[in-house]
Amino acid sequence: MTLQSFYCDAYPTDELGPEINENAHFVGLLNELYTGGDVYQYIGVDDSIVRERLFGKLASSLEVRYDYIYQLWLNKPS
Repeated sequence: MTLQSFYCDAYPTDELGPEINENAHFVGLLNELYTGGDVYQYIGVDDSIVRERLFGKLASSLEVRYDYIYQLWLNKPS
């Protein structure tokens, strides 16, 4: 499932949904977090609410707490 398809289905009234990178997947998002990549660039939308919602879905899919995903993002290697 792509980030865009999930987001547009879950939040159909959010006008940013169609702007999300149509080629981005949750596995790729997790990879960006593990490698310290630019999450916003990968998502294709520079919006914290979109990021939080995608992080929430990723956490749910991995059966981990949201804080785990958030800490991966905060502690990215420099």
